[in-house]
Amino acid sequence: MIRSTYDIWSAYRKKTSKTIIGIMSGTSLDGVDAALVRLTAREDGSIERIKLIDFVYIPYSNEVKNLLISLCSTEKEQAKLDRLVVISYGISEWFAYAAEQLLKRQGMSSADVDVICMHGQTIWHEPSPRDFPTPTGRRPVRATLQIGEPAIVRERTGIPVIHNLRAADIAAGGEGAPLVPYLDALIFGSHECGRIVQNIGGIGNATVIPAGASADQVFAYDTGPGNMVMDALVREHTQGSVSCDEGGAIAARGKVSAALVDKFFAKDSYFVRKPPKSTGREVYGSAFAAAFRAEGERMGLSFEDILASATALTAHTIVKSYEDFVFPTCEIRQVIVSGGGAHNETLMSMIRQRLPSNCTLHKSEEFGIPVDAKEAIAFAVLGHESLMGRPGNLITATGASHPAILGNITL
Repeated sequence: MIRSTYDIWSAYRKKTSKTIIGIMSGTSLDGVDAALVRLTAREDGSIERIKLIDFVYIPYSNEVKNLLISLCSTEKEQAKLDRLVVISYGISEWFAYAAEQLLKRQGMSSADVDVICMHGQTIWHEPSPRDFPTPTGRRPVRATLQIGEPAIVRERTGIPVIHNLRAADIAAGGEGAPLVPYLDALIFGSHECGRIVQNIGGIGNATVIPAGASADQVFAYDTGPGNMVMDALVREHTQGSVSCDEGGAIAARGKVSAALVDKFFAKDSYFVRKPPKSTGREVYGSAFAAAFRAEGERMGLSFEDILASATALTAHTIVKSYEDFVFPTCEIRQVIVSGGGAHNETLMSMIRQRLPSNCTLHKSEEFGIPVDAKEAIAFAVLGHESLMGRPGNLITATGASHPAILGNITL
């Protein structure tokens, strides 16, 4: 039986326990994260408890990684329209496979899951307005594109899919990112302790939660490059055979060039922009990494030194943003890190050394949230909020003019 959107919403809202799969593929372009989440709701539908049932990570093949990287680059006219369309449909098979693996591992059927909330794969994020002609005159336009066809995921799994979550925030005048702060505010808020929840994926994102903060006192922003520059340097140096600096082991063998770090920090206007703000691979992708490497080589640095300096740049941009935009107004006692960067012990050590003595560094797993699963959990929660008819964007994070119900649903 085909159910209407109204039928799905009505049935969903009556349940006190909801089962959702959140699917996330981030700017690192490394693979698919999928979280099977059970939400317990209060009588008014608000979230009482979030429980992670299972989590899978499906790494992309090298061929798929290279295809995605080609879409995220404007050099050599690589982002061809035919390639974009085919990859958008093809990548959907990876999203569906991740969901199917969760069901298989838990011995569940599609009927046991209420909905899949699929972020898709970001290939371009344009938060800075571009002038564009409209029927009523020229106006500034923001844009973002996450590929992945929800109809494929729906067909393969038999589960309704919520998708295209960033568009509603952009339509409301926001930057469409970051969205994960909605979850951060729910699970990491403390009455006694001011916290920053720092995700380090391809891009770094900080959610600032003052002690005892209400939702409108939480704010967030992208700090700048996360793993993106480091990963690009490793891929280039190894001709694609290695995709990241595992544990920060290579950078640990190098010596940081303060001159190289300072040069790339000082010339970048993004770092002095006040939040809310967001950025992406179009700024800190392959061209940025190539320029960083070329300057390091011109200075006579080894590859290990260049990678150590790129790691230090990420650490510096993160903590300097706190010094500029957070510490002057909020007392922060804990920084909680999630994302792939949490596995990079060299990066974590550099961040720890830059933090003030009264501020401690932690991983999200110390608070019950696996470092690799947080963003997938977040999109499961955002899918729930959409089905409940509630906004999922924090306007203090995205800059939108008003809260917005996020996403479209594919039956």
